Order: sequence, then C-alpha cells, then structure tokens
Amino acid sequence: MPGGRLTQQERQQIALGLADGLAYAEVARRLDRPTSTITREVMRNGGPAGYRADLAHRATERRTHRRKTAPPGPVAPEQPHGRDAAAVREYEETFTTVLMASGMPKMMSRVLACLTITDSGSLTAAELVQRLQVSPASISKAVAFLDEQGLIRRERDERRRERYAVDDDIWYRSMMASARSTAQLVETTRQGVSVLGPDTPAAVRLENIARFLDFVSEAIARAAEQARDILYAKPPAPAEDPTG
Repeated sequence: MPGGRLTQQERQQIALGLADGLAYAEVARRLDRPTSTITREVMRNGGPAGYRADLAHRATERRTHRRKTAPPGPVAPEQPHGRDAAAVREYEETFTTVLMASGMPKMMSRVLACLTITDSGSLTAAELVQRLQVSPASISKAVAFLDEQGLIRRERDERRRERYAVDDDIWYRSMMASARSTAQLVETTRQGVSVLGPDTPAAVRLENIARFLDFVSEAIARAAEQARDILYAKPPAPAEDPTG
C-alpha cells in the first residue's frame, strides 16, 4: 500500500469517484490507500459535495509550507499498549474532521476527539493544551461549549484538579436530541398543511415530508432506547492460555 502525500492525480481520481457516488472505501481500494486517508482528505476539503481536486491540492501545499516554516513542536509522548503514534495522530485527525463535517466547530471537535480516544476518557485543561498545542483560552472556550451541549462532564481528581471527561451517555443523548428536533420539525411541517389547505400540492408535499420525518424520528428514539446499554458494555474477558 503506497504511503506519502496524495498526488494531484490521486485527488482527481477521488473527485471522479465522488462524482460517481462511490463510497470512500471503494475510492480507497482503487487508489490502494487506507480508507481513513480518503475520508480525511475529503472531509477537510469541502466534504463529498464540495470537494475539488485542484483546491484540495493547493490547500495541502499551503499547509505543508506552514508546517515547514513553523517552529518545531514538542515530541509526541510514547503511546501506551504498543500503539503506532503516527497512526493514532492520523486517526485523531480523521475523527476530528468527521465531527466538523457534522456541524461541530473545529476546536470543539478537536477537544472531543482527543478526549474520546484517550484511554482514561478524561484530561485536565493543561493536558489538553499540551496535547493539542493551543492556548488555554481556546481550551476554555471549547470545553464550555461541549459542557453546555452535554457532550462532556466536569469532575475533580484526587489532587482537586478539574478534569473534563467524555460521558458514555453522550451519544444516546445526542440521538435523543436529534429525535426531538426532528419531531419539532414534523409539528411545524404539519402546521403548514392547515395553512396551505389540505388538498393543495404544497400541502400534500408537506404532509408527506411530515410522515417521513415522523417515522424517522420515532425510529431513532426507539433504536437509541433499545441500544443504550451497548454504551456501557465491557470488553469480553481475555481467554485463558491453556499452556498456563
């Protein structure tokens, strides 16, 4: 599997693949690249609908130039469990770009991704500053936003330091919030039916939209309730070695 930066020709192939409706995994297979490389490339350069090969290539060249002229940063700490530090950084960047594509601001996405892939699931403000190489003010603003959205929780460690932790329940709450938002849209859409007249083309369109969204909203809420326990599942115990 080839490594290194994507070439301009590869970016053109990505753009063609997206135009043909290919999944990231299929584009990656055709280019003999990791799927995460294609995902990160697309999401950081406009997303599936806005990706342009020439613009993406120029943006990458600008980022490369900035990295070459920037002062060297601290050496990344050794990864636990024998992990590949470069692979972890690449995955964290991919996770961040996908969160951004969902509508979350960049710094909030970086903090949430950093917390999520940390084994402890919690870090202090100083640890976040060191890991992300940003200012304390940036971290403060990001955690305030994430806390307000219910995506993280604040806690104190044995040294009375405030820590920010990802809550195992955040994805459940996120799904339920999405279902409530969709339900509100259903209600508003149906209000339009009575305003426009039940037998008019516009009202029929709104009613069909409402029925579709109502079904989706109920399905999301029901699935989230049924699957909630998965968020607290413990990994299976390792099998015992028969050789002792």
